[in-house]
Parts: sequence; structure tokens; C-alpha cells
Amino acid sequence: MIRFTEVLHASLLVADLPRARRFYEGLLGLVPDAARPAMSFDGVWYALGQGAIHLLVVANPDPVTGRPAHGGRDRHTAIGVVGWAELRVRLDALAIPYTVSQSGRNALFVRDPDGNALELIEVDHG
Repeated sequence: MIRFTEVLHASLLVADLPRARRFYEGLLGLVPDAARPAMSFDGVWYALGQGAIHLLVVANPDPVTGRPAHGGRDRHTAIGVVGWAELRVRLDALAIPYTVSQSGRNALFVRDPDGNALELIEVDHG
């Protein structure tokens, strides 16, 4: 029997790695995973619990503009967040646009500079 157990990583396409790193590291506070090996192309890994986000510098076939206003109606990567209310305050302070989940739970959708949608969901564990 085949059984899928978890998502190990999500790869997101970015055009400008320094700009993307300012978003993922500067805004979200993620830390590059130095344990990951260098690849034959530019990018960066961020460990997230048992999984990871892998930014890939390649030409993005998707448009950055014209995407649905609510990231929940687009391809997105969902990430659990401890300190969700603090993150929301940070986004508001920096005037970073986002939409809240329509489900009523503490979750919001934000886009990185390349239009990749992230669903940031409050979790109560580390």
C-alpha cells in the first residue's frame, strides 16, 4: 500500500534573490539552512519544522500581476506560524498587503515580491 506522509519542501520561483531574501528573511524572519548543499543554480533553503521552503532563481512562467486578490484562490504554500498576531502587526506596520482567511480561523494570505502566495496559519506549538 502506498501512503503519502508529509510535504518535505515547497519550491518557489523568484526572479531576484536579494529582493526575495529581504522578504523571507527580513520580513518573515526565516533563517537560511546552511546544511543544504549548493545547487547548480542560485537559490536558498529555509528549514520549517520537518519541511522546507526552497527559493529557486529561474524565469517565472507565471505573471506577477493579475493574480487573484485573495491568495486562497491561487496556488499557495501554507505555513504554520507561532506568534501569528505579532506577524500580522508587523505586516500592518510595514503596509504589506494581505487578506485574511475566509474560514474564520487565524490565517492570512500574503504574496512575496514574485507573486508567490503564502498562507500563514496560527499554530500553538513550536
